[in-house]
Amino acid sequence: MLSMERSRQPGPDAHRLSGRVHLARPHPDLIAIAAIGALVTLGLLNLSALGAHSLQRHQLVTVIVGGLLLLLMRRLPAARLYWFGWLCYATGVLLLLGVLVAGDTGFGARRWLSVGSFTLQPSEFAKVGVILVLAHLLGTNRAWYVRLAMALAAAAVPIALVVVEPDLSTATVLAATTAAMLVLGRIPIRALLALLGAIALVAPFALHLLQPYQSERLHSFLSGSRGGSGWTIVQAHIALAWGGLSGQSGNSLHLALAQYLPARETDLAFASLVEQRGVAAGVIAVLAAAALVWRAAAHSRRARTRGAALSAAGFAVLVGVEVSVSVAANLGLLPTAGVPFPLVSYGGTAAAVHVAMAGMVLGQRGEAERHRLWMIPTWRRIQPRLVRVAALAVAGSLLAMLGFGWRFVHKHGAELRAEGLFQMTRCASVPAARGQITDRHGVPLAVNVPGYKVIAVPGLMDRATENRLAHLMHRPVGAIKQNTDRPGTWQIVTVGTVPPAVGEKIIAAHLSGVRVVPDPQRAYPHGALLGPVLGWTGVATQADLRRWPNVPYGGTVGRAGIEQTYDPVLRGTDGEVCIYVDPAGAPLAIARTVAPVPGESLRLTLDLGLQKRFTAALAAAMRNGADLGAAVALDPRNGQVLALASVPAYDNNVFGPPVRQARLADVSRRPGSPLLNHVIQSEAPPGSTYKLAVAAADVAHHVVPPNQIVPTGGSWTLGGHVFHNWSALPPQDLRQAIAWSNDVYFYKLAWQLGPARIIAASRELGVGAPTGIDLPDEYAGYLGTPSSVSRIGASWYPGSTVLLGIGQGYLTVTPLQDARWTAGVSTGSVVTPHLGLAVGGRGNAPTSTRQTAIHWPAPARLSFAAKLGPVRDGMRSAVLSGTAQLLASLPVAAGGKTGTAEDASAPVSASDSWLSAVAPINAPVIEATAFLHGGAGAEPASEPVRAALAYFLAHQRAILNSNNPTG
Repeated sequence: MLSMERSRQPGPDAHRLSGRVHLARPHPDLIAIAAIGALVTLGLLNLSALGAHSLQRHQLVTVIVGGLLLLLMRRLPAARLYWFGWLCYATGVLLLLGVLVAGDTGFGARRWLSVGSFTLQPSEFAKVGVILVLAHLLGTNRAWYVRLAMALAAAAVPIALVVVEPDLSTATVLAATTAAMLVLGRIPIRALLALLGAIALVAPFALHLLQPYQSERLHSFLSGSRGGSGWTIVQAHIALAWGGLSGQSGNSLHLALAQYLPARETDLAFASLVEQRGVAAGVIAVLAAAALVWRAAAHSRRARTRGAALSAAGFAVLVGVEVSVSVAANLGLLPTAGVPFPLVSYGGTAAAVHVAMAGMVLGQRGEAERHRLWMIPTWRRIQPRLVRVAALAVAGSLLAMLGFGWRFVHKHGAELRAEGLFQMTRCASVPAARGQITDRHGVPLAVNVPGYKVIAVPGLMDRATENRLAHLMHRPVGAIKQNTDRPGTWQIVTVGTVPPAVGEKIIAAHLSGVRVVPDPQRAYPHGALLGPVLGWTGVATQADLRRWPNVPYGGTVGRAGIEQTYDPVLRGTDGEVCIYVDPAGAPLAIARTVAPVPGESLRLTLDLGLQKRFTAALAAAMRNGADLGAAVALDPRNGQVLALASVPAYDNNVFGPPVRQARLADVSRRPGSPLLNHVIQSEAPPGSTYKLAVAAADVAHHVVPPNQIVPTGGSWTLGGHVFHNWSALPPQDLRQAIAWSNDVYFYKLAWQLGPARIIAASRELGVGAPTGIDLPDEYAGYLGTPSSVSRIGASWYPGSTVLLGIGQGYLTVTPLQDARWTAGVSTGSVVTPHLGLAVGGRGNAPTSTRQTAIHWPAPARLSFAAKLGPVRDGMRSAVLSGTAQLLASLPVAAGGKTGTAEDASAPVSASDSWLSAVAPINAPVIEATAFLHGGAGAEPASEPVRAALAYFLAHQRAILNSNNPTG
């Protein structure tokens, strides 16, 4: 007993007044109160940043109610905790039973009770009841096994009712809290280990209690899947990465980003808080929670009774478990368990209960201080076991998780931020203008017709915007609505195309959800004249997408000709219009508009004037009955193609856009395969033009001396088979035989050479192989050999060698191959024919723009180049006195070789007409070849070649002196 005879001087804790002792009023726990205030404030700030103002007001009201309860609970004496605990317990159980009968269903479970406009979650009341009842039962002086049995029985009832709801996350928290209180209540460790072993044995059976969504959560966590609940963890990681130091609440994107985070107000409130208010807010929340746990643990060691001590320790355990599980789930260290962050997560019942329980803990501290003079000394009181160790463990784990989160975001932050933007962005491509194609002098051959396309996001347009847009486009509102009356999804629709002036007016109007983007249309001013050369553009096929993986699906690419070969250069870089969408796909705002970068311009080696002249002459020559023709003129010194004519041809403008279906169908039905480029895609026997290759084989191997006179006549017999000449001719040498195209001479020459020598020389001249021209789908022709003929099931007879000598038999070539070997024989080098000359400038840039030359392989010198003089003499003689005399009128000394080939596919006379020529013969600067399928003799092909050579020679300086590109 305190002696009443003490000095009248007041001590530190009491003073004497009217003969009674009054203890000093205890100081409030400012750290705990500050921690509670910080958590509540952060929760309200999170709701505010999310724009959930109604939830924010509701949370504020419940926190105020909890604050009033805190004031009441602070005055609750320890002696009354017993009755108050059982009251809470009974109330919680009854309410849980009420949930099973008339609870509100959500997320596949019954967890709430509605009372008027308020919604209660009884499981939160159960937490209070379980903690207080267990604190009383475990704080008695009964035997440990009695206390254990009563505690397990008391906890089992509410836990079972919560499991039935089902709310396994709350049940798990209750179970973990119960287990911790058994430790705190000094139940022997051996008994707890036995209990733990029993739980481990039955735990696998508990998996059957999991709902499908819960099983999916567990599977996603264990497998690392990014689908299902794995997607939820990804969103939490993205939110943490986007938070930065100060958060995104001031960023215009923050509401859009927030919508991708599920349960952002509740289970993932911690990730949402970091996203909206920054890493600093997250750290404050964790530190405040750790401080609250530590203060509750400290109060448990100073409580007046064992029950009060265990109540405070139980509250510390509850908060520690909830915070640890919540933060771990937000970081992806645990499956998404549905455990909210105390006071930060939205939840009226939970907020009020946690604040009230905090008041109870603070009240027990106050009571202990008011009665500390009557209390048993600290060293004699039985305190909760390991409570400080548990508090330190909670604080340590929270700090460790903060470190993990910081390291994870530092390592993967950039990747996660990019993923967050990517998932909320939908883009539509804005095609780039293709670079123009010109001839060697800069004359446009393929251009872009200016135009604009109006695109819109229907979900961002209102009726006034539609009316205004219709007025600006001079169209009925109904026509606009046909495109814009769509559900509010992310689609970007094309409203229509407009002239540049109208497009500028729409841009100036700044209409919401409307953009005007360039929409140039490809046009070919010269149509069929260059159709097979230039090709056309169209929507990319699967083959195109494999060839050019960077082309967007539905993008436009070159589909034939030069447009296809040089597509990567001409195409440019598409722009895009991007919008932000919510997880349901509804548009939120236009994110960005990236202007397209036009493609580079391409200058070709073609001369438009020569192309027109050669094509016209070829078409005129076909009036003799040929169904198709091909002609090519090239520079034999470097392979530059100066003209390339294919008749009949297609007008590449029919391919659009839009595709002119009727005209395209008409083109495809015409005879003569107009959709083919006959210069590189028509194969036929070369006839006597091939005698140049046979003659080259002879001078290379010197089997029959060029000056040796060989008897010829009208025919030659080998093995009983008669091979006829086109006319009875006198004995001739190689030069004369070339000039007069003496078949008998070349029958005998081929027989003496044998197939191996002829084929070897022919291959060096490029026969039977693609020339390498920069056009797609070039045919290779066919140069048969005894072995290759055998492989196809045929036979190489002696007559096969003889026929090869005059360009018949197992031999087909393209007109370009014929031109190539003629140029090779004339110069001694084989060139790579090509059309690309230089690139540079963007879109329809002027021809004065600096360009860079395209480099091509240097001409390949023939091994027998020095021996080809007799062959060139024969070509010159053919012009002076032989079969190519039509070229004698040219102003320079030309040389050439005619050919008439038997062709079973020819339409009229079963023969084709060929002529290949060069000028001047001693130093060629141009080679021209013409081929007419069904031309009936050599003469039809001669006129186009003569016309082309005459035009070139008349304009040689202007044609060859084009603007030279650099590089």
